[in-house]
Order: sequence, then structure tokens, then C-alpha cells
Amino acid sequence: MIISSQVFNVKDLNYTIRSAIKSDAKDLSELRLQIDGETENMDREKGEDFIDPAGFEKIIESDTKHANKLFLVAETDGKIIGYSRCVGNDLKRFLHKAEFGLGVLKDFWGYGVGKNLMKETISWADVNGIKKIVLYGVLETNERGIELYKGLGFEIEGLLKRDRILSDGKYYNTYIMARYN
Repeated sequence: MIISSQVFNVKDLNYTIRSAIKSDAKDLSELRLQIDGETENMDREKGEDFIDPAGFEKIIESDTKHANKLFLVAETDGKIIGYSRCVGNDLKRFLHKAEFGLGVLKDFWGYGVGKNLMKETISWADVNGIKKIVLYGVLETNERGIELYKGLGFEIEGLLKRDRILSDGKYYNTYIMARYN
């Protein structure tokens, strides 16, 4: 699905949120790799489950054509600084819900990039009949993320105990969070 671009100015940072296009594939491949290495809040370590530019081209093409999918990027001065992806299901019993994922470069935390990516996705979901947006694997120590999600209407649905092992070798719990329309 394609949305109209939106321009934001937060703390003197101008950025645009728009639908991903095929020519973003190379930048998205590099961006995802960088974000995965900047924080342990992501599911992957840097380099794991790598998606090359050709893989991103396929994802973007599929998401653009599918009414139940949305792939957004945040861009400033021609550089992609964040992304979000909301993926619905074609099974009739699950047409009402979609899974959501998001990543923002650490240098751009605190500028509302993640929040505005989520707001645009929520608006799209509300208009397109998505009644439930689900976040899987929200690390329980990701206080900033949890606060952001709750502020946008998400609630904790469940706790997965000892769900993830981080670089310190310790197990961590993760939350399943969801927002209902």
C-alpha cells in the first residue's frame, strides 16, 4: 500500500515519512544492518537474517501491491534514518490484524521519528480496517519503546519469559503488545 508523504519538523530536524520505493532497497539493506548493531532491542544481532538489496526490492514490491501491508521510511536530506513495516495476513481469520516492526538510527532517537512512523501506520490501519496491530518481542528493558507504544494506545497482552539471550549472556523477558481500533 502507498500513503501520501508527510513532512515533520522536530527539534530543528526536518524529515519526511513516505512509502518505501524500490530505489530505497540498497539503503534499507545497509540501514537495517546498522540499526541491528546499535541496540539490543532488535530481534537480530548485526548481520543476522541479512536482507540484501534484491531481497528488499521484492519486499517493497510485494508490500506496495498488497492492501494489508505498509512499508514506510523516514528520510532527511536524502538519507533514510528509519523504517517501519506493518504486515497483514491473508487468512480470513486474521484479516483484522497486522504485525508491526520499526527501526530508527540511534543518532535520530528523540526526534519523534519512531513515534511518527507509528502514527502514520496507525492512521493507515484505522482507515484500512486493521482492528489490531501487534508488536511481538518488545524487550522488557526497552523502557523508552514501551512508553512510546503505551502512549499510542498499545497495551501489554502477554509476557514471554526468558525469551531472549543478550550479549551479557543473560536471559530476558519480552512483551507482546497490541493496539485495538
